[in-house]
Amino acid sequence: MSEFVLKLYVAGRTPRSEQSIRHIREICDRDLLGRYHLVVIDVLERPQLAENEKILATPTVVRELPLPLRRVVGDLSNHERVLIGLDISIPNDEERGESE
Repeated sequence: MSEFVLKLYVAGRTPRSEQSIRHIREICDRDLLGRYHLVVIDVLERPQLAENEKILATPTVVRELPLPLRRVVGDLSNHERVLIGLDISIPNDEERGESE
């Protein structure tokens, strides 16, 4: 299984940014089973990073690895939509270690 490298771009410490951080962490903890590295980047503090990556709106989450690069822009509350947008398959119950 490969490890995922994700970057979440937010604008400041607003309620919307905090909610986006919470949503992506929930997705990572539940569906990536510890196989991820998440970096949160505040574009107000590091505008050059946002410019280099051509981030035009926040929140934006970028899956850098495994390739190919994928992005989801906007509301991250719909976990299924985020997983589909990032092209991440959801592990089945056996892979999660869950049973009926």
